[in-house]
Amino acid sequence: MKKILKKYALLIFALAALAIMALVNLEMAKGATKSIFVSLKEMLFILPPVFVLLGLLDVHVPRETMVKYMGEGSGLIGIVLAFIVGSAAAGPLYVVFPVAGAFMKKGAKFSNILVLIGAWSTTKIPMLLFEFSSLGPKFMLTRLAMNVPIIFLMTLIMNTIFTKEEKEEIGKRASEQA
Repeated sequence: MKKILKKYALLIFALAALAIMALVNLEMAKGATKSIFVSLKEMLFILPPVFVLLGLLDVHVPRETMVKYMGEGSGLIGIVLAFIVGSAAAGPLYVVFPVAGAFMKKGAKFSNILVLIGAWSTTKIPMLLFEFSSLGPKFMLTRLAMNVPIIFLMTLIMNTIFTKEEKEEIGKRASEQA
């Protein structure tokens, strides 16, 4: 029982907070509950296709291919490929983590995974097109010019801060999850 409580502590806390909110302000609690269900619905429509694609990646892309193009010896090709895959993404940010886990399981280098996550979060092509049409090319290009170097700087910093053992542990966890 204690193990279950520990495992679901965050969910229990959230439900308790929602119950307290309902006692204080019922309308706000109704709005929060509606928002929760909208998010769950979105996740239920997005995640299954992602997991199907990850399954196809797992079955049809040999580990040797992933290691060659995104592994330890991939160099600039791995960085560029990680950046392109991240930028071409159209899903929300939470989708990148199972994708990154699958890539790690297949042998992608830790720094390339960080580039993938950074590109996914800041340089997605659909987002750039929206910015271009809504905010103008100057805004889009300025933001892009500021974000791209930051992706690589953060990758360099994180790759330096994490020890080899910590990177291996992250890879092990990713393999267990993917």
